[in-house]
Amino acid sequence: MSKLVKKVFFDNTAANTAEALDFLSEKAVELGIADDKDAILAAFNEREQQGPTGLTGGFALPHAKSAAIKEVSVVVMKFANPVEWKSMDGNEVKVAIAIFVPDDEATTTHLRVLSTIAGLLMQPDFTSAIIESDDEDEIAAAIEEEAAAE
Repeated sequence: MSKLVKKVFFDNTAANTAEALDFLSEKAVELGIADDKDAILAAFNEREQQGPTGLTGGFALPHAKSAAIKEVSVVVMKFANPVEWKSMDGNEVKVAIAIFVPDDEATTTHLRVLSTIAGLLMQPDFTSAIIESDDEDEIAAAIEEEAAAE
């Protein structure tokens, strides 16, 4: 299996959720994760309408399921400034961990990856490490190790 975490972006200047999701959709195509930016953006927006993907502690977990997505992938985006994002605790988001899932893996793989990352976000050691780190390999490894253990 190829690497789950495709890229970590630092100091992203998105001012709101819409800009963040647009950036993630564009980068998914550039990174070869997907082949249709508009389809990915629509999938993100559809999911956001169902309820907030902003969790607690400054993290958001946006996820897109689409036929335009080629392989299960994760992209991490750390913001230059906290972003207003509907979240469970009402706080702004500092880090978005985006999950991309092909339609044909929308139930099994999607739920496993979502569950794994959501579980990580309940661990203070993990969240502190992600917020404090400016090392792409370190952030990717923290997620990859846990995903491989599943």
